[in-house]
Amino acid sequence: QVQLVESGGGLVQAGGSLRLSCAASGRTFSSLAMGWFRQAPGKERVFVAAISASGGSTYYADSVKGRFAISRDNAKKTVYLQMNSLKPEDTAVYYCAAHYSGSYYNTAGYRYWGQGTQVTVSS
Repeated sequence: QVQLVESGGGLVQAGGSLRLSCAASGRTFSSLAMGWFRQAPGKERVFVAAISASGGSTYYADSVKGRFAISRDNAKKTVYLQMNSLKPEDTAVYYCAAHYSGSYYNTAGYRYWGQGTQVTVSS
C-alpha cells in the first residue's frame, strides 16, 4: 500500500514557476516509477511526466517538454515536479501516481493516486 500527498500548488502569473511535491508513505517507494498527471475542468486526466524508480530515466508530454522537470529523492520518499514558464493552459489539478505496470503514459498503468493539488496560471 502506498499513500501519496501532493503539495505546492497555487496561483501564479504566466511565465512564473511552481514546484510540486508528492510525499509517499510505504516501504516500496524506491522500487516504484512515479508519474504526474493533470486534469483540467471538463477534460480527461492526461500524462505530464514520469520518472523511473532509480530516477535515471524521465519522460515528458510534448506540451511540457523543456519547461517542466520531474525528479525524486528516494531517501525522502518524495517526487517533485518543477514547473517553469507556466502558461494559462497549464491550469489544472495535478496528481501524482505510483506506477504499477504497462505504459507510463496513461492512467491505466498506475495503481495509487494522490488527492491532487490545484495549479492556476493567470494571463
